[in-house]
Amino acid sequence: MDEIDEEFIPEDGEGNTGTPKDVAKGLREKLKKALEEKQEYLDRWQRAQADFVNARKRDADERQAFAKFAKEDLIAELIPVLESFDMAKSNKETWEKVDAGWRKGVEYIQSQFLKVLEGNNVREINPIGEKFDPMRDEAVSYEPTDDSEKDHVILEVIQKGYALGEKILKAPRVKVGEFKKAA
Repeated sequence: MDEIDEEFIPEDGEGNTGTPKDVAKGLREKLKKALEEKQEYLDRWQRAQADFVNARKRDADERQAFAKFAKEDLIAELIPVLESFDMAKSNKETWEKVDAGWRKGVEYIQSQFLKVLEGNNVREINPIGEKFDPMRDEAVSYEPTDDSEKDHVILEVIQKGYALGEKILKAPRVKVGEFKKAA
């Protein structure tokens, strides 16, 4: 009876034997260590996931900014073409002498061109009759006026302007009224 059967000696799973209390204490420590490691791995994984999501957002923002820049640059290059249409039609006498079918075709092409630009959030700035805005308009000259209501009002648009969204790509060139009191 003094012999103890080895099957009944508690073991901690690593070949260490001892009293049941010692083995339980060792197992608790191992469990605590395993839980801490699990939490550390979970925290690292969650940080990696957050970093990945943030990287995807940054990448999407950068792609969007690049596309906007490329679009802006292309539209800025197309504006002179649009102005050429206006210039061709500005000389009424010569324009009226051109074959009506040809004029209609050119006007149709111009309208298609304008629709494409409008579809890309480009708008024409034609501020005739509006108050002069130095942040938007480029004053070519100031014209004296005896009407106080026309003071700092755009009297004539020399060249239309264009904006992409809220950004001015080309400022309208304008003549501005300047009220002068009669002496």
